[in-house]
Amino acid sequence: MSPNSSEAISPSRRSDWLALVGFLALCFAVAGAGSVVTTPQIGSWYSTLTKPSWNPPSWIFGPVWTVLYCMMAVAAWLVWRKEPGGFSPPLRWFYLQLALNAVWSPLFFGLHRPGLALVDLVLLWGAIAVTTFIFWKRSTLAGALFVPYLAWVSFASTLNFAIWRLN
Repeated sequence: MSPNSSEAISPSRRSDWLALVGFLALCFAVAGAGSVVTTPQIGSWYSTLTKPSWNPPSWIFGPVWTVLYCMMAVAAWLVWRKEPGGFSPPLRWFYLQLALNAVWSPLFFGLHRPGLALVDLVLLWGAIAVTTFIFWKRSTLAGALFVPYLAWVSFASTLNFAIWRLN
């Protein structure tokens, strides 16, 4: 064993870490794009909407979504490690739900269309449910990491519905 061998990262281990960074970057690119559309509307259009009494304060959404995006990325990475290549059937479901996730902010905040955003959330919920199930079959931890996301989108759907009905 050479003196530097314990410090070297094997090519397969390096690709594992690069894949994790890639999944994190992808998830946070979606988060960033949503934030660009959402943030300017919080103090203007969104503040004028009638909301249910159980609407959480606006500051809670950022930290919750940050944790959820991290969990989603790790879950995708765990599945990728079992089926490398990036486009296995489980990861195609992951990309679909992420695309539906990315569409919600422009619909709700950008176009001011809570009803259309609710349709997206229903489709998103279904895609998350399928992804959770498929991920669970590949890795119990990956599936479990999606459960809080499914729960949060269930809550978000209920909130979106209430806002749509009240306005």
